[in-house]
Amino acid sequence: MVKHNGCVNRIRSTVINNVSIAASWSELGVVHLWDLSQMLGAVDENSQQHVLEEAPIFSFRGHRTEGFAVDWAPSMPGTLATGDCDRNIHIWKPAEGASWSVDSRPYTAHQASVEDIQWSPNEPHVFASCSVDRSIRIWDCRANPSKACMISVANAHESDVNVIHWNRNEPFIVSGGDDGKVQVWDLRQIQNSSPVAVLKHHEAPVTTVEWHPSDASVLATGGEDHQILQWDLAVERDTDEQNQDEESDVPEQLLFIHRGQHEVKELHWHPQVPGLIISTAHSGFNIFKTISC
Repeated sequence: MVKHNGCVNRIRSTVINNVSIAASWSELGVVHLWDLSQMLGAVDENSQQHVLEEAPIFSFRGHRTEGFAVDWAPSMPGTLATGDCDRNIHIWKPAEGASWSVDSRPYTAHQASVEDIQWSPNEPHVFASCSVDRSIRIWDCRANPSKACMISVANAHESDVNVIHWNRNEPFIVSGGDDGKVQVWDLRQIQNSSPVAVLKHHEAPVTTVEWHPSDASVLATGGEDHQILQWDLAVERDTDEQNQDEESDVPEQLLFIHRGQHEVKELHWHPQVPGLIISTAHSGFNIFKTISC
């Protein structure tokens, strides 16, 4: 492990020129970039746990406060977006050597804290963000920051929009909010401000959402109600079965419920092992395989 200055709000990794790099949001309002090579080497060698004396390879102190939103652009290696609690978003671009150029002009269309950022998996220069202002916004970073917000969905949720995730295979974005709702948006008609699906079974704010990496209709969600739910939008309950079902208040798309963790914070599907999920929570982390994938 490596010592980190301040608590880590969120961390995201990528690979640039075969080197694993992580971006970490510090509670002190600084975003650091780390070369993970030495740490991954220690794991491969199965060495005993020890503290490595490493410094960040790059740090950005241009945010005026701490934040949680951070994402690497999958189609533009080394390009990063970070958003803070003061509603500012900054775009990072790789420069010569182990350095980055960060535009000092922030993207500021949001009216409150930026909670999450997601780059499009297919369209370079395009990313989405969500905010405490209850909106979801789509941006094009080729435009001037003052004009880069191309689409805005106001009042996307009844309260804070905490998390979003972009489907890799279909033009869908899923969002989760403090209202406990999980909502699916079709990017082809997102300006209508109406989700194409509303999934309601969480009993507290939703804190994490993620589409399955290969099955475009499957997603998993987690929240402060200590539950992780697996959904399949392709499932439709037979009418006769629904009439006979004593638990018809359970959404037909709900396939699996995982409990046992306290205040779920984040989940991720394993990219190679079907149905395998890792999740973090206030009480620790779980690795489990669902019964339906």
